[in-house]
Amino acid sequence: MRYLAAAVQMSSSADRADNVSRATALIRSAATRGARLVVLPEVFSWRGLRADEAGAFDTIPGATTDALAALARECGIYLCIGSILEAAPGDDRAFNTSCLLDPGGNIVARYRKIHLFDVDLPGRVSVRESATRTPGEETVVVPTELGALGLSICYDLRFPELYRRLVRAGAQVLLVPSAFTFPTGAAHWEVLCRARAIESQCYVIAPDQTGRSPHGFADFGESMIVDPWGRVLARAPDGEGVVSAEIDLDYLARVRSELPSLTHARLDR
Repeated sequence: MRYLAAAVQMSSSADRADNVSRATALIRSAATRGARLVVLPEVFSWRGLRADEAGAFDTIPGATTDALAALARECGIYLCIGSILEAAPGDDRAFNTSCLLDPGGNIVARYRKIHLFDVDLPGRVSVRESATRTPGEETVVVPTELGALGLSICYDLRFPELYRRLVRAGAQVLLVPSAFTFPTGAAHWEVLCRARAIESQCYVIAPDQTGRSPHGFADFGESMIVDPWGRVLARAPDGEGVVSAEIDLDYLARVRSELPSLTHARLDR
């Protein structure tokens, strides 16, 4: 089975209405090209200062998911809402949540980011995601007519054990909506995307934020789609836009058959 998938690259701000409007235009562009699966980047709908986050939390379902559900129905596509800040009951922090919508506009999967990025480099940078985010607990793989999709978000990319669990649950296509900063992106983004594709023998669809974040960091961009052999099939240039590539599940099956490393894993050792 073959189909076209697309990764949407954005430079999101604290203007939710504008972000959703631009995402809508980019999704429509991808669908017009024939994409049946479209993936948005992390925190695509709102990206502002940490101090303002509490007033920007979403509910699921809610206004953002409702708008994109209508768009998924209109375009007849599977749409991964890269991630939004989902209000966590009884907590003043939010889940960083990715949702998958089917062509009928139904929410068929919800994944809450498990790994949170906390780093403090004196005199250089301090990021404490756990101060405003609460971690998820569950891995998520959803079977669809386009194959089994494994959900993850950004910093998760550094934890291969998560992707091994996704593959053991049947994942064939790994979705990695992200907001990689430039220094780590320049050093590791392509390497990590290709490594997860090779070791998991999966396609990787990794849309990223670009430009400059509200926190003052430069985002890396270079959204990409990688095949199970580790080849980069599509890579975004600078700026907002859409890249697409063919997903070939028969080719994926051949890679797994001719190099059966997944069957050789000794996870009991």
